[in-house]
Amino acid sequence: MISDITLGQFFPGYSPIHKLDPRTKIILATLFIVAVFVANNPASFLLIGVVALILVAVSRISMSVILKGIKPILFILLFTALINIFMTKGEGAPLVEFWIIKIYKEGIIRAILMALRVIILIIGTSILLTYTTSPIALTDGLESLLSPLKKIKVPVHTFAMMMSIALRFIPTLVEETEKIMNAQKSRGADFTSGSLVQRAKALVPILIPLFVSSFKRAEELATAMECRCYRGDVGRTKMVKLEYRARDYIFLAAFLLIIGLMISLAILPYKFELDGILYGVPFYKV
Repeated sequence: MISDITLGQFFPGYSPIHKLDPRTKIILATLFIVAVFVANNPASFLLIGVVALILVAVSRISMSVILKGIKPILFILLFTALINIFMTKGEGAPLVEFWIIKIYKEGIIRAILMALRVIILIIGTSILLTYTTSPIALTDGLESLLSPLKKIKVPVHTFAMMMSIALRFIPTLVEETEKIMNAQKSRGADFTSGSLVQRAKALVPILIPLFVSSFKRAEELATAMECRCYRGDVGRTKMVKLEYRARDYIFLAAFLLIIGLMISLAILPYKFELDGILYGVPFYKV
């Protein structure tokens, strides 16, 4: 499970999405998140789902990598789905009724749509940001977009650098965690059996070395930056100058069109029928 975490990893490539300006990808990711949360009916979910699949195809990222990114959140998806199934009340007769438990069709539909929303959100933002953008490019793009805040003394460069370092060291921490777990298993540690409290106690031999290693790495990084006379963005130049190209404007125009369609689908009357029961547009009524 630990080795399946792909969050923060960069996969080099030459796809059209890889070649986009990092500022464009940050804006596209923001628009994609807005579109996902605007979706409130099957038609809009179908549209944003197709967009996510197109992004996967254009980015040329392996589907196995995408599935690895979703695998660690399966527990969260299952937990969220169960909450929606058991807590959503319907207008008709329940499908299942046992003691105080009542399951309605509306709850099942809400759980499915909520799970789809989370999966689509992770796929789209990962493709547009971490999978196809190096941490350095992402830092430069974020710093450029937030540069107007420098006029009010906001430490934009420091914030962008912190974000870049955090993304850069996620794979390193994952690898370090896996090494510590394997070392503890070789000494007879058991992380899979026992009660919940026993499993939590078994994680202590992992967390303590991991925290010690993380602080040591942070201190080594700070020392290395000081030895290289790092002083923030004062007098700092860029090796690669960011520049918008025609493909950036094409992607931006396409996403703005998608946002317009999503808002139209959310506002216009839309009804769909499932097993003879008619459901309305608003997501909270589904």
